[in-house]
Amino acid sequence: MVEAPATPVRILVVDDDAGDVLMIEEALADSGIDKTIDVVGDGEEAMEFLRREGRHREAHRPDMILLDLNMPRMDGRQVLTQVKSDENLRTIPIVVLTTSSADNDILGSYTLQANAYVTKPIDLDEFNEVVRHIDQFFGRIVVLPRRQ
Repeated sequence: MVEAPATPVRILVVDDDAGDVLMIEEALADSGIDKTIDVVGDGEEAMEFLRREGRHREAHRPDMILLDLNMPRMDGRQVLTQVKSDENLRTIPIVVLTTSSADNDILGSYTLQANAYVTKPIDLDEFNEVVRHIDQFFGRIVVLPRRQ
């Protein structure tokens, strides 16, 4: 069995759908992996959080990002572009977790250097299982880059 990291995994959830955020939080809570979850509702707020600006001056750098694609103000594609072009942020793994299964969204996300692309299942049990698998993979198996 793989050991959990000594410090909690910090996950930033970027999603504008309150229902999806609740389901993500519940699935992550059930995984048994020590973690801290931060949530922002759109891409602009995500970039403020990641750059520690405005109301997010005290934000901690996440170890990974769960990113929805379709959001108001700044969508997930724009977030991917900005994060992966920022020398201080580009090493943060980003998992696109979205309802879209469109080929152009999948290819576009990987072109923008997403680390993984996962389509949100409609079925609640499947949704929970998918999120738990992501959490297990990034919380127990993958060695995440850590910065202070």
